[in-house]
Amino acid sequence: MLIGNSFWRCVVNLFTPVENVENYAAAGVAKTQAPVWRLLMLGILAGFLIAMGGAVTNTAGHSIANVGLCRLVSGLLFPFGLAMVILTGAELFTGNTLLFLSVLNQRTSAARMLRNWGLVYLGNFAGALAVAAGCAFSGQMDYSAGGLAVFTIKAAAGKCALTFGNAVLLGLFCNVLVTLGVLLSLTGQDLTGRVLGAYLPVAFFVICGFEHSIANMFYIPAGLFARSIPRYAELAARAGLDLTALTWENFLLRNLLPVTLGNILGGMAVALVFWLCHLRGKSG
Repeated sequence: MLIGNSFWRCVVNLFTPVENVENYAAAGVAKTQAPVWRLLMLGILAGFLIAMGGAVTNTAGHSIANVGLCRLVSGLLFPFGLAMVILTGAELFTGNTLLFLSVLNQRTSAARMLRNWGLVYLGNFAGALAVAAGCAFSGQMDYSAGGLAVFTIKAAAGKCALTFGNAVLLGLFCNVLVTLGVLLSLTGQDLTGRVLGAYLPVAFFVICGFEHSIANMFYIPAGLFARSIPRYAELAARAGLDLTALTWENFLLRNLLPVTLGNILGGMAVALVFWLCHLRGKSG
């Protein structure tokens, strides 16, 4: 075992899987005990960074007619949002579903975990919503004579048209990959290892079109805000978009709610698997 640990540390500069999971379970204690103001501020920062990833993917992909190529470009760009979240110490709700590891390891309580989730979720929402409004009302969506606005509205309408069950499942798949990205990132002990660890799993979920609740706090409000601007609404109508599903009610109840549930289930499933495999019987 000592030889194995030396290999991970010296040759590939990584924590072993067991060390990594133990480190996260221990770090979860500080996350669940952080003061309200800190969680809210770091939550706003994470929401801002993830929303910026969404703004970049919309801008880069809005004029690409080939869907597969558009998804690939988005997958290449969006993961840097999560990388910035990890490297800045920001608090992201979807990643924090891994706090279930700390609860299973008896390092913290379920009540403290839920407190963290609630505060961080609110902060993420505020940060993402600010970026969505800024992009819509600042003229940033004027790219391609308003083509970016039309693309943004169309994407938001499609997300609001998902069935509840599909949204849950797409959210579950998404957060299995996101939480694996968090754990893989924390395995690295240098900048390159940490960024690459987060990069590939997040790229996978974006390319596949899985649903991320915090990203959707940007994507859908951005479409809703753009629709409220007469010029963009006229362009969407000319493009023949069906916007009947694009409402705030559908955003909250038909997308955000089920996607959030799916994200929670996906993150808790990953935490449970790693606890069973690496931490079971090792209470904090």
